[in-house]
Amino acid sequence: MSPDASAHRPSVQKLFLTGLLTLLPIWLTWVVVKFVFVLLSGISSPWVVPLSERIAASFPGYLYWVKALWVQNTIAMIATLAAILLVGALSRRVVGQRLLRWFEKVIARIPLANIIYTSARKLLDILQTQPGSTQRVVLIDFPHRDMKSVGLVTRVIREHGSGRELAAVYVPTTPNPTSGYLEIVPVELLTPTDWTVDQAMSFIISGGAVSPETVPFTRAGER
Repeated sequence: MSPDASAHRPSVQKLFLTGLLTLLPIWLTWVVVKFVFVLLSGISSPWVVPLSERIAASFPGYLYWVKALWVQNTIAMIATLAAILLVGALSRRVVGQRLLRWFEKVIARIPLANIIYTSARKLLDILQTQPGSTQRVVLIDFPHRDMKSVGLVTRVIREHGSGRELAAVYVPTTPNPTSGYLEIVPVELLTPTDWTVDQAMSFIISGGAVSPETVPFTRAGER
């Protein structure tokens, strides 16, 4: 074989890296889908499994396949999704809103649960509404001035004494945005963006692979 032909042959290391980069997104997608499937099916499994066992025992010649684990998990997942849709439909009606208020009153009397529920409820409500004096998605100087992190402004408060505006900024981590940091940043040190929350989450989860073509890195007045 000529030297030129051998020079153009991909090395084992390059082939391995190419294969790894090809399979990694597929594997991550499978992990996330499997996690959601197990999570949703696990919610309804305690009552779906005994019910399916009883149905299979009543009709052994026809419905024996109901006892299969994948069938039980699928039924449990569908039942959970149906329950979520039902709650969503009820929450839009007067009866559902009354039940929700009653549930919140019960939660409010439980010492630890009321803090967790109230905090989570407020965070979700904030992310679903338009921001006030600041943009929802911003960049902050983190971990130092020459580096930026994507953050979500959850609230604007004031410094005691001076009245200086301070923003509570939640900084999600990659690739799991459910964990992160809470930073208190002066409003004038925020770098505003025109991103939506969905765009910011896509940017964070993908590790920056899914992003707009441009990003405002430098604040106005800076060099």
